[in-house]
Amino acid sequence: MNHNNHTPHSNHTSQNNHGTRTLGPVSDLERHLPSDWWRTLFRALYLKTDGDVVENETNTIQDVDQLITATGIGPEDRVLDLCCGQGRHSMELARRGYKYVTGIDRSRHLVRLARRRAERKKLQITFREGDARKFRLPESSFDCVFIMGNSFGYFEREEDDLAVLRTVLRVLKAGGRVLLDVTDGDWMRSHFEPRSWEWVDQNHFVCRERALASDKVRLISREVVTHVERGVIADQFYAERLYTCEDLKRLLRTAGFIEVNRVDAPVTGSDRQQDLGMMAQRIFIVATAPETRMRVQRRGPLFRDVTVLLGDPRLPDDVKREGQFNPEDIDTVRRMKDALATLREYNFAYWDDHESLLDFLERRRPAFVFNLCDEGFKNDPFKELHVPALLELFGIPYSGGAPACLGMCYNKALVRSIAQALEIPVPLETYSSPDDQAATLPSLFPALLKPNFGDSSQGITKDAVVHTKEELIDYLEGLRRDFPRRPVLVQEFLTGPEYSVGVIGNPGLDVTVLPVLEVDYSGLPEGLPPILGYESKWIPDSPYWDQIRYHEAEISETTKRALNDYSLALFERLECRDYARFDFRADAQGRIKLLEVNPNPGWCWDGKLNYMAGFGGLKYADLLRLVIEAAQSRYQAAGVPAETQYT
Repeated sequence: MNHNNHTPHSNHTSQNNHGTRTLGPVSDLERHLPSDWWRTLFRALYLKTDGDVVENETNTIQDVDQLITATGIGPEDRVLDLCCGQGRHSMELARRGYKYVTGIDRSRHLVRLARRRAERKKLQITFREGDARKFRLPESSFDCVFIMGNSFGYFEREEDDLAVLRTVLRVLKAGGRVLLDVTDGDWMRSHFEPRSWEWVDQNHFVCRERALASDKVRLISREVVTHVERGVIADQFYAERLYTCEDLKRLLRTAGFIEVNRVDAPVTGSDRQQDLGMMAQRIFIVATAPETRMRVQRRGPLFRDVTVLLGDPRLPDDVKREGQFNPEDIDTVRRMKDALATLREYNFAYWDDHESLLDFLERRRPAFVFNLCDEGFKNDPFKELHVPALLELFGIPYSGGAPACLGMCYNKALVRSIAQALEIPVPLETYSSPDDQAATLPSLFPALLKPNFGDSSQGITKDAVVHTKEELIDYLEGLRRDFPRRPVLVQEFLTGPEYSVGVIGNPGLDVTVLPVLEVDYSGLPEGLPPILGYESKWIPDSPYWDQIRYHEAEISETTKRALNDYSLALFERLECRDYARFDFRADAQGRIKLLEVNPNPGWCWDGKLNYMAGFGGLKYADLLRLVIEAAQSRYQAAGVPAETQYT
């Protein structure tokens, strides 16, 4: 029995009568092991097969007793339960009066379960999702971090385990402690059972196979879980690195810890008195964060010379008013240049000639590009992703989203599907392909129609909100005429408050979530639907242009936390970089749902992102600096040298 805090990933080639894909006899377990098996979200099956140990109250109490003894933590200390699983250790600490407990795990399933259990028990604990190698928490913010339940050593490379420890060191205060609870690799290497099986309950039994990997440093396991009536319901492979005590001490010292010592580990019990697997013999090891830490000092920016890439004012632009750059667009660029001129640590140059862009990139090879070309290559919004693709082709570092991210987020239906997979609420929606000859009526009115592909509210006007089937058909026909070959989305129209969340930074480095913005539609004339449509961005004589206001949202901490959690989860899953904006709106019952994800969002002085920065006390120039710094920090973390990489 593995007793991990992560459910393994299935790897199957055949299918039984009940739909589960299974394998027969396997001669080489390692060959069937997915390298990233640990990415798979938990299922309820994990707590069933391993529940005799990981849902065992006696084990949990003994673990926490020894954690407190070994680290010396008290109720006023800030503690982080990393790879917390269903939160059993966090909840035991909170039950004992520990006030500042945070749990992080990659599994959305177990994090949600932990939250529900804590709420039921009225325990104040913060649970959140995150990758142990790069979770988003402030530097020097915890007195103790612990990784328990044998949740260390899942990665294929030891370098990833080292990254976990370095991230732990980053969030620990000077003198803070880390505790690792890991299987005893020396003992396990000579005592593991190649085959075992046990009854889980009256209806389920599990068969296990184990074998050492070819390098002898990992133990590969296979579990086949069978239901007495339904047959095989899971066939899954996973692995763990077999660390010795000396291995762990070496790794901790390499990460920068001092005073590394092994302490007594609790004896593990099983409710079923069955195979303890990887929990049979454990190592508890404690280390201390040094009072002074060696830090790499950066002398100024990684790249001082910054080329700002913009849309081309010489070319037509179908998105803009009258299909061209207008005086307000030129003024926006001027204000941006004025703000950047105050950032004395950089030398800025500007490029907006798209006809000669390829030659410029190849011959001049800018050191770093601040990519503000949200118009797309040659002002074609469908080619927004082509700009970073060209920069990557020439090996030029740049700010903002990569081509794949921009491509995904341009497809609104795809973003909605990803949000649903993350259990983020989304509006009811019908997808109408260009080949559909009939209009698909929504289940309720009013409804909102918009092109599935589009930017800057193209195709979303005041008439996009429809109240009858006749209005829907009329507007749908207009969209198909104006935007041929584009699918159309028919969405429930959300009538509650509308919010935006701005995120600057990168997971695992430094992430800033700006104050939440709320859209104020109260100034609109009666009869106009409250939406941020095309008129609000491009038609100066429209009431939408100057009657919509923005202010900092006055919302509960629960609502704010939900908006931030949704945004950070989408930021990471969609692989946004450096900055992004997430728009939400509540329905008539107050349920907040995702409207849109905007990687490389509007950077202009009067855009939502700058308003949010202002709510946080930042000037326009500060906002632009933060985006540049986020991008350059990302390259610095990747080991890109400033002085030799680009000339």
